Amino acid sequence: MKNTINIIILLWICSSIIAQPLPPSSLPTEPLPVELTSFSADLSNASEVILNWNTATEVNNYGFEIQRKSASNQLAEFKVIGFVEGNGNSNSPKEYTFTDAATLSGVFSYRLKQIDLDGGYSYSNIITVEVIGDMSTIKEYKLGQNYPNPFNPSTNIDYTVSSNEYVSLKVYDILGNEIATLVNEKKEAGNYKVEFNAANFSSGLYLYKIQAGTFTQVRKMMLLK
Repeated sequence: MKNTINIIILLWICSSIIAQPLPPSSLPTEPLPVELTSFSADLSNASEVILNWNTATEVNNYGFEIQRKSASNQLAEFKVIGFVEGNGNSNSPKEYTFTDAATLSGVFSYRLKQIDLDGGYSYSNIITVEVIGDMSTIKEYKLGQNYPNPFNPSTNIDYTVSSNEYVSLKVYDILGNEIATLVNEKKEAGNYKVEFNAANFSSGLYLYKIQAGTFTQVRKMMLLK
């Protein structure tokens, strides 16, 4: 009889605990995702692509990586062309914009890679833009300074070709030994960008050299690991 009474009391205590509602502060809550409500593109001055996107809510949003590839080349892969910082945590709508000023003539696809503070990520839908471009404004050859600089492990190099020429762009170590060929083909007049990945090279000073027709230029860059 005593054991029966103890069991009844224990069941009553358990049912009372289960029936107690949790205080609002202890209720489990699911974080709101980074909700992208729109992603669009506009053309400016025939050759600049202006990307615009909006979010309704954000949680742990580190930012957006902007990626681009040629839509006419089935083998082309998306390349990172910029980054826009996010707003972290927000329950109000936010607007973002990015201008791609180094676009060549052609059809290009863009997408956003939304990155969380913990390293998680997701991709937006892909939008396609046809860029007409205005090559008549390009009057000279030019080799830009790499960016970022110093870098680790990748950096971007911009260059300009003012007429149809065979272009060679190579990287050398400080002793003058050729270590990488970034461009080795005929190019139409236009603005170009190429990426150099030095993941397999050691820290130090490197040179990069462009040759296009009679034009030659050399610049320095620093790899810091």
